[in-house]
Amino acid sequence: MQLRPLGRTGVQVSPLCLGAMMFGPWGNDDRADSVRIIHRALDAGINVVDTADVYSGGVSEEIVGEALEGRRDDVVLATKFFMPMGEDPNSRGASRRWIIREVEDSLRRLRTDHIDLYQVHRPSPDTDVEETLGALTDLVRQGKIRYLGSSSCSGSQIVEAQWASRERRLERFVTEQPPYSILVRGIEEDVLPTAQRYGMGTLTYSPLSGGWLSGRWRKDAAPTPASSARPGARFDMTSPANQRKLDVVEELARLAEQAGMSLIEMSIAFVLRHPGVTSAIVGPRTMAQLESYLPAAGIELSTEVLDRIDELVAPGVTVNPDDNSYGAHELTPAARRR
Repeated sequence: MQLRPLGRTGVQVSPLCLGAMMFGPWGNDDRADSVRIIHRALDAGINVVDTADVYSGGVSEEIVGEALEGRRDDVVLATKFFMPMGEDPNSRGASRRWIIREVEDSLRRLRTDHIDLYQVHRPSPDTDVEETLGALTDLVRQGKIRYLGSSSCSGSQIVEAQWASRERRLERFVTEQPPYSILVRGIEEDVLPTAQRYGMGTLTYSPLSGGWLSGRWRKDAAPTPASSARPGARFDMTSPANQRKLDVVEELARLAEQAGMSLIEMSIAFVLRHPGVTSAIVGPRTMAQLESYLPAAGIELSTEVLDRIDELVAPGVTVNPDDNSYGAHELTPAARRR
């Protein structure tokens, strides 16, 4: 795979990033098989692996750590913190207290002495961003992490964090991890341009929109239960927004067939085509799924295909707002003006 610059860090990463959310009880509970999938991804040229402490309650990190034994230096290793890791209300979030404690658990599970990219899984409206950046800066100086990243931030939250880093002389977020697919294009309006202005790398997740662009949900397909990692509202087929998504998916499938590629390949290639995207995170549960993703890294979509996609889903539009993972706090009834 032809490597791409990770923002302005000087690090080079593959256009596909291996997401590890499905390794463990949330997806594939066969550890040996999960390790084989990771090894196949590395052999295919993927050099960045993304996981999180919360994935399968830490089991995903353990599997990744096992798979990287003897290959750690060849991989840009990314993980995340923020989500609850127990009943204790302080075993979560973006406070200094939790970050300093949880990084040690992630290092142990990953079997490494450092994490290349340590990311805040979600922005916290209850925590001063300077608190978070200060703790992460200390971890950089201790050599436990190399770079800082954010995930699912709005454009204004990205700007606030960059301002705080500059004013307080703290390490800055060098990457953002937002959702992005043909069906979820909201970040094109503000998040991607903002990240580009600050020279940030962008690792986008869910290029297949939670399976909607894999052929899993079609008008003539039998209903399939969503995994325990996915919220049910996004897959409620009775909602008008999801009915609209089904219509769009049918048109996209026809377009992909006419272009001589699979819907999966077209969907991932679309994400990689945006100049603001560094890598698309693909999260296989099986070896067959990984194999279906790999060809997308070498596909160039024609202007005609891209124009037709824009006709079906306009730039900046998310067909079902439930698919966005940012802006939720600002738009709750308690927060918005009445």
